[in-house]
Amino acid sequence: MLNGIILAGGSGSRLHPLTRAVSKQLVPIYNKPMVYYPLSTLMLAGIRRILVITTPHEQEGFRRLLGDGSEIGLQIEYAAQPSPDGLAQAFLIGRDFIGADRVALALGDNIFYGAHFSDYLRAAAAREIGATVFGYRVRDPERYGVVEIDAAGRPIGLEEKPAKPRSSYAVTGLYFYDNDVVEIAAGLKPSARGELEITDVNRTYLERGRLRVELLGRGVAWLDTGTFEALLQASTFVQSIEERQGLMLACLEEIAYRRGWIDAAMVERQGKRMAGNQYGQYLLRLASHG
Repeated sequence: MLNGIILAGGSGSRLHPLTRAVSKQLVPIYNKPMVYYPLSTLMLAGIRRILVITTPHEQEGFRRLLGDGSEIGLQIEYAAQPSPDGLAQAFLIGRDFIGADRVALALGDNIFYGAHFSDYLRAAAAREIGATVFGYRVRDPERYGVVEIDAAGRPIGLEEKPAKPRSSYAVTGLYFYDNDVVEIAAGLKPSARGELEITDVNRTYLERGRLRVELLGRGVAWLDTGTFEALLQASTFVQSIEERQGLMLACLEEIAYRRGWIDAAMVERQGKRMAGNQYGQYLLRLASHG
């Protein structure tokens, strides 16, 4: 079984004062809370059991927003990350949740959209052994974890925010792992930054010959919403796509409906609650016309 974790902790200090009052992952990206986007990614991968990791004092906001997930055909649980001690800490916090299963980790501030992205997700979700990460060409790889690829497309090196990157491919905030990730994370030592680094987890899989890197092509957009400029760009991007196509990005109810996890009556009930805005009206049209 493949479970999912959304890491929505952290202080959001790069977005102060905006995030002094509200979790970064609850800040809107156009017409939806930011956390809808990584949640939709996990749903598109066919994942229905999800752990949302938040800061202790902000967890109630996520519970009000998402509840137990039953309204969208999910089982959502919650856990707290008392301090931001690294992305790999998610596997220690979520050890009991993961159990003997595989797990996908989605960072709460990453947005993906594009042609055939669902195909990438289905392929990664189907792999029962090893790890799968996604590489994306960026202009400024020194800001990210970077993966080096050989001529045959195989990963040969990983670096965390290197001063002189050996590649232009950043590792995005979406990771698929087999159950070995729990043992690997438990054996990590904190980095010089004092954090349990996800790059060290991926490097262990690389050393074991069990790391697969999927390079996302030009048809896929990856947005990391860590700055004020990136927030605005992401909102503008989503608004442009939705206005042009008349289709909604990261509509959780639509994904659940298309997958048969909820029926039209449940979609209609959700739509009526928000009938005064475009999101609710979209759901009502979906329930009526499919």
